[in-house]
Amino acid sequence: MNSEQLLYKIPGVRFDEDGQATIAVWAPEAEQVQIQLVNKELKLPLRKESYGYWQLETERVRPGDLYHFIIDGKDPLPDPATLSQPEGVHGPSEAIDIQAYKWHDHDWENPFLKDYITYELHTGTFTPEGTFAAMEEKLDHLVELGITAIEIMPVSQFAGGRNWGYDGVFPYCVQDSYGGAIGLQQLVDACHRKGLAVILDVVYNHIGPEGNVLSQYGPYFTDKYNTPWGNAINFDDAWCDGVRQYFIENALMWFRDFHIDALRMDAVHAIKDFSPVHLLEEIRTRLDEYMEESGKTHYLIVEMDLNDTRFINPVSKGGYGMDAQWIDEFHHALRVSSGQERNGYYSDFEPITSLAKSYKDAYVFDGIFSEHRKRKFGVKAEGNPGSQFVVFSQNHDHVGNRMLGERTSQLVSYEMQKLLAGAVIVSPYQPFFFMGEEWSESNPFQYFVSHTDQELAEAVRKGRKSEFAAFHLEGEAPDPVSEETFNNSKLQWELLEKESHQTMFRYYKKLIELRKEMPALNSPDRNAIEVEANPEEETIIIHRWSGDTHVAGVLNFSKSVRSVILPEAVSQWQKLIASSDEEWNGLGTLPDNEDANAVNVQPESFTLFSGI
Repeated sequence: MNSEQLLYKIPGVRFDEDGQATIAVWAPEAEQVQIQLVNKELKLPLRKESYGYWQLETERVRPGDLYHFIIDGKDPLPDPATLSQPEGVHGPSEAIDIQAYKWHDHDWENPFLKDYITYELHTGTFTPEGTFAAMEEKLDHLVELGITAIEIMPVSQFAGGRNWGYDGVFPYCVQDSYGGAIGLQQLVDACHRKGLAVILDVVYNHIGPEGNVLSQYGPYFTDKYNTPWGNAINFDDAWCDGVRQYFIENALMWFRDFHIDALRMDAVHAIKDFSPVHLLEEIRTRLDEYMEESGKTHYLIVEMDLNDTRFINPVSKGGYGMDAQWIDEFHHALRVSSGQERNGYYSDFEPITSLAKSYKDAYVFDGIFSEHRKRKFGVKAEGNPGSQFVVFSQNHDHVGNRMLGERTSQLVSYEMQKLLAGAVIVSPYQPFFFMGEEWSESNPFQYFVSHTDQELAEAVRKGRKSEFAAFHLEGEAPDPVSEETFNNSKLQWELLEKESHQTMFRYYKKLIELRKEMPALNSPDRNAIEVEANPEEETIIIHRWSGDTHVAGVLNFSKSVRSVILPEAVSQWQKLIASSDEEWNGLGTLPDNEDANAVNVQPESFTLFSGI
């Protein structure tokens, strides 16, 4: 076995077709490693391999066995690459045959990124039951809406049963209260049968606090760097090869064993890695090898607080090879254009003009000075197609990180909500929606945890309060540990039966339908767009085309009727949809303008025209 093969070990307990278990643990500084079978009162030694690995092949470990590892005779520990924690983060690991599931998606083909219309959801609050099985029952709703991909917030095992998911401590393990590994496999299978791709949110920049045992196995963390959420993961310090392999194999596992279509990698700017080959680039290379072998297509999407095309440029051009990234700046510009407050980092964004720049240039800050950062920020995103950028009017962060977790529906008018949806749809980027926005959900999405460590729970409470003290906001942040906070964040599916919410759903459905039907709307060509901004009138006109087909979107953020001139490239425009139409509970249709290319639009409205 050569050194490269030794470094490509899959950690944890895995079974082959004959039922034999291969057990691999990375513990480079250990003198002795044993596996302890809890239900059999049996201990088996692992043999030491190169590069810090310990391994055992045995038929004495079977699926369903509960086990611990014992390092140098110390206290028993869960497996760092456990696939199942039926008794929670502090309990023993369970051996499961992750490859035993019988898939039904053999004919499934992942859509092109340009055709992704993504819907973000949180398993615990998406349904009353908060499980994968309950989510399956709602897939027809998403299909009817026109969604082509769901994005599931992190599911790696965390303490208790309530968490956003970013406090996961076992990256390989699917949360037991959601339905575990088999429940997730069944959900992905069901999604594929209904034509839905599945994106999984994963966290490779930190590990949660409660139940985190990684440091007891080896140098998974480093003091070289800091993160806002805890110790930095060791991706470029001594013994980092085993740590890198742990996370690379985790990424590949989701594709191979769970048939996940794309990963959304959380806050990759907090992945500190000055290696000659960045961790993301290595994941890209290994994924390319897997896709060549499997014949399947998978994507890597990143969230990052950097306007740096190095992340999304191909490896052949010196990039890390990520397929797409979120653009928070589009959200920030859209938010202030809708009249919402401009405090904190929102202060950097000008209403209308910043949004118009994002439509055209993707990044608002592309090498220009940022007052909030007190420095020049970003680079120009030239040559990157629209399909590489994900845009939204709200998501879990920008709702849940507010003190009270108010959704957009509680911050702006019904008319403005429809305008914001249109603003996302008319962009040349990937449209993305947050669960419930399609029916104007009124419940908040608040920050919640269920730490069983009382000191940690109290620290989170105090931290949440102090976080908002600087904003001098009235009232108090909801208790993140309270079950009530979690329950208040659940979707109210019964709202769909009420008229105004049902109308909003039909409106979203129509917008998505138009996005799919109109080549000028679903084209990712960022060169085929013209944007005209009028800050005084608070309007933006977006002209997009593909071949001989044209669309023009008129965004009126003002509280007054506006008259605008449509682009002269088309002699006669035809209205496709107006959020102000009575059909959508709007203010109604205005009289035609005498000028053929001039139209009157209602306050806080989105109007879409087509022309040839």
